[in-house]
Amino acid sequence: MVRTALLLALVIAAPAAASEPLPGPIPAEVVRVIDADTIAVTARIWPGHTVATRVRLAGVDAPEISRPGCDAERAAGEAATGFVRERLAPGSPVTLAAVEQGSFAGRVVARLSDAEGRDLSEALLAAGHAVAYGEDGHWCGAAVERSR
Repeated sequence: MVRTALLLALVIAAPAAASEPLPGPIPAEVVRVIDADTIAVTARIWPGHTVATRVRLAGVDAPEISRPGCDAERAAGEAATGFVRERLAPGSPVTLAAVEQGSFAGRVVARLSDAEGRDLSEALLAAGHAVAYGEDGHWCGAAVERSR
């Protein structure tokens, strides 16, 4: 009976625990830049243990390169992705913080800082390569926005 009660308590508590962000810092290494707001990394979660995952940068939305709404969005996406690739070469050390389970595409959502501690989301916003998450980037201009 006690064993069943403990098992039930664990099953009930698991979803709540899974939704709590991991504060970090979690050391990681860049595998590749997928696009301006998605980075493949290998994270060191424990001595001798790593996890390969894709990180969606928290707090920003960058223009798409894989399914852009127009040519202007693709060009903006390529520029934004180039901006990130200049800062994060494969093998670069990075740090993850505030790691949460992503809502789709098998990614986590996290803050990502480079080896000097610079937050990549903040750098993208400051350079004009992204907008705050939830805002419309208007990558395709007013005419395209009206046609949607």
